[in-house]
Amino acid sequence: MSLRLPDPARLRDIFAGLGFVTNCPRMTPILQCAYKAAQASDTTVLLQGETGTGKQVLARAIHSLDEKRGRFAFVTVHCSTITESLAESELFGHQKGSFSGAFASRPGLFQAACRGTVFLDDVNDLPLRLQPKLLDVLQRRIVRPLGSDREVPVDVRVIAAANRPLEPLVNEAAFRGDLYHRLNVIQLSLPPLRDRSEDLAVLVLEFARRHASLHERIESLDAELVEYLQACRFEGNVRQLENAVQRMLFLKGDGDRLTREDWLLQEAELTAESKHRDDIMQATNLLWVAMQRQEVSFPDLMRRIESELLQRALQVSGKTRREIAKLLHTSERTLYHKISAHGISATPRRAG
Repeated sequence: MSLRLPDPARLRDIFAGLGFVTNCPRMTPILQCAYKAAQASDTTVLLQGETGTGKQVLARAIHSLDEKRGRFAFVTVHCSTITESLAESELFGHQKGSFSGAFASRPGLFQAACRGTVFLDDVNDLPLRLQPKLLDVLQRRIVRPLGSDREVPVDVRVIAAANRPLEPLVNEAAFRGDLYHRLNVIQLSLPPLRDRSEDLAVLVLEFARRHASLHERIESLDAELVEYLQACRFEGNVRQLENAVQRMLFLKGDGDRLTREDWLLQEAELTAESKHRDDIMQATNLLWVAMQRQEVSFPDLMRRIESELLQRALQVSGKTRREIAKLLHTSERTLYHKISAHGISATPRRAG
């Protein structure tokens, strides 16, 4: 008996209730496929799309809609951050004494997801050495903990996400072809936000609702704001938009309507933060060069920097010690001890 799909409006409501919000007609076939995939509980799913397009949110939604596995664990494996030396132990577990520091036996993430779902995020970054072992798990549904000669059966569903198309990586020998074909049973490709302009308004309002603690309830958006957003590239996709909405809410004054001016204000704030980070990075680079040339130790360099900054602050005209401490984001007591420790003689006048 074939699965009966909800109508598009109902389908959007179902996924919105699970965190994946969209109002774009282009997304309807993707949601339909995701809904069907949720019912195919033992079938591997591959999600492809740029970073920040919502792959993890969609994976969780598929898991939640899975009648067989949805009430069990959803375990995420961050393939881009897992260290190669510990990856096998993290994924498949280890026996006590199997390596230095293995003081007790420990199940891996595949076993932790028993009867549920393992989500392999950024699977394109999985080390090549581990790929045949993952392939073996997918084919035989077993894991062998590190240091053990016993194979343990695992009952999990695998959903993988890639932020780069896998087929070109296979052609470049950067990803195993047999593993790609094993993962690529049901494939869903999420378009970038710049190709989903219909989603901008509904996403901004959704993020305003989620982060209502930053500002009172937002009821609507100015048409000028929506038009402005439609011209943005959003290289960071939905994740970038959500971060921007949070800044916008934090900086906003009164009112329940988001405007283009609110957006421009958060953009200016972001630019200022970026400039601040760039200034610190430039100063760090100069200090690193100086430390290498002069063969100054790290502790000596830190003492010299602190002394120079204190003297610079003390030379600010018309500032009391209390004002200088505030300028340095410290207390008067700490300022006094620092001045004494560095033997600095310049003393500003006290506050009256």
